[in-house]
Amino acid sequence: MKESRRLLVKKPVNPASFNQGGLAKTLNAFSLTMMGVGAIVGSGIFITPGIIAAKYAGPAAMLSFVIAAVVCSLAALCYAEFSSTIPLAGSAYTYVYTVFGEFLAWILGWSLISEYLFAVSSVAVSWSSYFQNLISGFGLKLPSYLSAAAGTAGTSHAGFNLIAFVVVLAVSLLLVGGLQESTRVNSIMVIVKILVIVLFIAVAIFFVKPANYHPFMPHGVSGLVKGASLAFYAYIGFDAVSTASEEVKNPKRNMPIGIVGSLMVASILYVAMAAVLVGVVHYSQLNVGDPVAYALAVIHQNWAAGIVSLGAVVGMTTVLIVMLYGGTRLLFAISRDGLLPKAFRTVSPHTKVPVKSTWIFGIIASVFAAVIPLDKIAELVNIGTLFAFAMVSIGVVFLRRHETLQRINSSFKVPFYPVLPIVSFLACIYLMINLQAFTWHMFAIWLVIGVVIYFSYSYRHSRIRAGLRKKESE
Repeated sequence: MKESRRLLVKKPVNPASFNQGGLAKTLNAFSLTMMGVGAIVGSGIFITPGIIAAKYAGPAAMLSFVIAAVVCSLAALCYAEFSSTIPLAGSAYTYVYTVFGEFLAWILGWSLISEYLFAVSSVAVSWSSYFQNLISGFGLKLPSYLSAAAGTAGTSHAGFNLIAFVVVLAVSLLLVGGLQESTRVNSIMVIVKILVIVLFIAVAIFFVKPANYHPFMPHGVSGLVKGASLAFYAYIGFDAVSTASEEVKNPKRNMPIGIVGSLMVASILYVAMAAVLVGVVHYSQLNVGDPVAYALAVIHQNWAAGIVSLGAVVGMTTVLIVMLYGGTRLLFAISRDGLLPKAFRTVSPHTKVPVKSTWIFGIIASVFAAVIPLDKIAELVNIGTLFAFAMVSIGVVFLRRHETLQRINSSFKVPFYPVLPIVSFLACIYLMINLQAFTWHMFAIWLVIGVVIYFSYSYRHSRIRAGLRKKESE
C-alpha cells in the first residue's frame, strides 16, 4: 500500500465490539441530558443575554438565541445519528476515523483536545474569579501572587492562579471516583442551577415593563444575526455528550434523546432568561459584567443576588465536570487506536474509569489555568468546536454510504437528508471564516504541533496500520 494511501486508512467497524470497550455502561437518557445541560448552561447564561441585547440585538436577543439554537440543532442531529450508529468513545474523532480515515481523524481529534483542554482551563479561571469575589465579601483575600496568572489584565504582581489550579484537580478527583458517582453529582448541580434560573425568572417577571421591548430590533436584522453568532457559542458543549456513547445503556435510543434533549432544555432556559431580562431593564443598560445581578438591583430584589451567585458557581462547576470528562474519553479513544501512548487507555478494574488519562488531562488543564491569562486560553475553544461540527455534519453523507454501517439498524436518522447535513456543514464553515485572524493563527500553530506528533509517534504506532502491515507481510 502506498504511504499516501496509508494516511487515509479507515477505522474498521465491528458491531460486536461496541460492548467490549472495558468502560462501564451506567448512563441513561436522563443522565445524558443532565450532562448536556451541565456543559451548555454555565455561568454564561447570567452574562451573554445582557451583552447580546446591549451590543447587538436589543430586545430581540431572545430571537438571537432561537436562531443560534436552530443552527446548533443541525449539528446536534448529525451527532445523534453518528452516536446511535457507532456507540464508541471519542465522539467526532471516532466518527471521522470511520468515514474519512486516520490522518483527518487525528487532525480533528487534536483540534478537539484543544477544545476540551482550553475550555476546562478558561472555565476554571472564571470559577476562580467568581469564587474570590464571593470570599472577599467575608474579608478573605488571597495574596496577589496566588490570585491570577501573570499578565492577567487589571492585576499586579500576579503569578499563579491557585484557586483555578485546585478546582480542576478537585473535579479530576471526582471523575476518578467513578462515572456513576460523577454523573450523580453533576445531575444534582444541574437541577440546582435550573432552579436558580427559574427563581430569577419567577421573581423578575413581575417587574417586566412592555415599554422596554420597544424598539424590538434597534439594529435591524444585521444586529439580530450578529447576536445569534455570539449566542451560538453559548451552546457549545453538547458535543461532549457524544463522548459518552460507549458508557450508555441502549445508545441507539438514549444518545439521540440526550443530545437533542439537552439542547432543547438549554434553549428554553436561554430564551426565557433573555426575554425577562430585557423586559425588566432597558437593553441599553445591560452592557455590564453581571447583567442579572444588575437587573435584580434595579428592581430592588438584592436578596436574590446571592442565590444567583450560587447558581453561577454551580453552573461553572458542571461545565468543568462535563468538559473534563469529555477530554479524558477523547484521549482514551485516541490512545486505544495507538495514536497516543497506552497510558491514556488504561482503565481501572474497580471503577472502570481511565484513571491515568483523567489525571494527565486534569493536571495539564490545571497548570494551563494557573499560569496562562484567560484571554489567551479561550482563543482555541470556538474554532476547534466548529471544525468538529463541520466534519460530523458532512460525515453523515459518507456514513450513509458506508458498506458495513448500512447494515446497522440505527434508531435515529437525520431528517431531510442530504440537505440538512450539507446546510449544517456550510453554516459551520461560514462561522469559522468569520472568526478573528488571531484565532486562526493560534489554530494553525496548534495544528502544526499536532502534525509533528502524528508523524513522529502516531503514524508508527497506529494499531490499524500495524494490522495492515501484518496482513501484507503474510
